[in-house]
Amino acid sequence: MNRLTRITSILIQLQSKQVVTAKEIADRFEISQRTVYRDIRTLQEAGVPIGSEQGLGYFVVDGYSLPPITITEEEANALIVSEKLISIQGDASLKKDFNSILIKIKSVLRNFEKENVTKLESRVVPPVKEEVFESNWLSLIQKSITNANVLSLNYHSIYKDEQTQREVEPLGVYFTDRAWVMIAYCRLRNETREFRLDRILNLKYTHETFDYQQDFSLSKYFSQYLDS
Repeated sequence: MNRLTRITSILIQLQSKQVVTAKEIADRFEISQRTVYRDIRTLQEAGVPIGSEQGLGYFVVDGYSLPPITITEEEANALIVSEKLISIQGDASLKKDFNSILIKIKSVLRNFEKENVTKLESRVVPPVKEEVFESNWLSLIQKSITNANVLSLNYHSIYKDEQTQREVEPLGVYFTDRAWVMIAYCRLRNETREFRLDRILNLKYTHETFDYQQDFSLSKYFSQYLDS
């Protein structure tokens, strides 16, 4: 990758998050952090309003935006493979959301790129999986996590074969290779619980907010689980 392409890619990366560390950039492009500093300085000298916070990283000042970007053929191909994998993961809401964004991306491709993508779609097949438990709640749960909104749900427990009405504070989601699982603080049980999405009978997004647990992370959660 030449330097101009890398610098443009760094700018796109900076706009993908609120704050990006020099290490994240260095790891992505396999360059030294000294080179990252030089590239950031080049962008600043070109008039891009990049700020920095000591100990945190770099950010693009609010209000600045890139002109419409193009994607490479390799990136388009990666999306097709992703579409095939998402098609077998079991949650209908995720399929719908991904297909929607994929249509938008395809709309900006040049004609020959669209033709190549169409060729690839019929040449990529996802792995054959055992039974996957179907659900349709992932999109709503993701929205609840980012906006810290309480969810009201009717849940069917297989072990006790009972239905309960609960209010939960979603913390994260993960996929077990057969089912999506939500980690949430359950107000009924007064503790953090796991809920399989295919066992949720009804889900309602409320306008009540909860205190967002900034220190929660799946890696920390699983580490504690393994240690217990």
